[in-house]
Amino acid sequence: MKVLSIDVRFEYPVHFTSGAFDPANDTLAQSIKRKEPARRHRVLLVIDRGVVDARPTTWPGEIARYFEHHGIELVSQIVLPGGESIKEDAEALTLLLGAMDRHAMDRQSFVVIVGGGAVLDMAGYAAAVTHRGLRVIRLPTTVLSQGDSGVGVKTGLNAFGKKNFVGTFSPPFAVINDVRFLETLERRDLLAGMAEAVKVALIRDRTFFQWLRREAPRLAACEMPPVTELVRRSAELHLTHIETSGDPFELGSARPLDFGHWAAHKLESLTHNRLRHGEAVAIGMAIDTLYSAKTRLCREEVAETVLETLQRIGLSVWHPSLDERRPDGRPRVLDGLREFREHLGGELTLTMLRDIGESVEIHEVDEALLVHCLDTLRARGARVGAA
Repeated sequence: MKVLSIDVRFEYPVHFTSGAFDPANDTLAQSIKRKEPARRHRVLLVIDRGVVDARPTTWPGEIARYFEHHGIELVSQIVLPGGESIKEDAEALTLLLGAMDRHAMDRQSFVVIVGGGAVLDMAGYAAAVTHRGLRVIRLPTTVLSQGDSGVGVKTGLNAFGKKNFVGTFSPPFAVINDVRFLETLERRDLLAGMAEAVKVALIRDRTFFQWLRREAPRLAACEMPPVTELVRRSAELHLTHIETSGDPFELGSARPLDFGHWAAHKLESLTHNRLRHGEAVAIGMAIDTLYSAKTRLCREEVAETVLETLQRIGLSVWHPSLDERRPDGRPRVLDGLREFREHLGGELTLTMLRDIGESVEIHEVDEALLVHCLDTLRARGARVGAA
């Protein structure tokens, strides 16, 4: 028997800038040209409709002028609806694949994706399966995608009622975080995106969590200086985990960056994506933080600090969908445990809190105790609503 060992190195820059499509800003152009500066480069651009609607007088002409100024061939601009539903749209996937074929995109061509996490996921998947991988440059446009999903290595589509059932690990060629996109977001989307920053702080960085707690009033008011700092620090922590965890493609069963996500993914499904991903993650973290305290993995005061901080930022820790029941009376959200186990590969591994900035893994859960946690959050949500 011969055992083959293959080492493959991936590297990609993550830039923080402002005005990425200003011709005077060469961040995007240099990202495209960084490996072959003398080559005539070709770009297919995919853009989130929400981005276009936020700046209707500048798109698509601004983009066309940018690429012309930098001597890059823009073969097409494709506008897609944003939001989680695009990850279930087979027609949109076929449209993208057809465009990549029609424009003879090859493995040295670029797909530049401008949008929120769902569009990045969907278009990134299309690029990843075309010729086994086109070069992708991401320009995330939301707090959530700039601080988490947009800087990572995954793509995904939803299928069979399950989030990211179809997907690939496909590192981007480059990521460009442009702060100007954040200035066009509605308050709800700004706040929802902050949940992933709270998550990574809770499991990786006590100092960052203390900063989030201190800045909570300004974050809740969507003041841009702390919002941009949140994005940068969240992105850096997520990137450090990907780079140093030893399991960037998640071959094992442990996924600490998915703290709170077993419930979050199910809540998105139960609400037919009416809940934003970040909103669902905030509730999922509240459930798991309470469970950590009830099982004495962490102190009660740690749980209270986490729940209070989420609410001070403007994130809810309760949603009525948590009350949905199966015919046997079991909360439907608990089905997320089984689905999460399947996604991990058979063994349930959940990340819980030992302290702020310190996580611990468990492999079994007491469902009766989880139901008690839901009751506690329901009461807390009712108090906030009454206030």
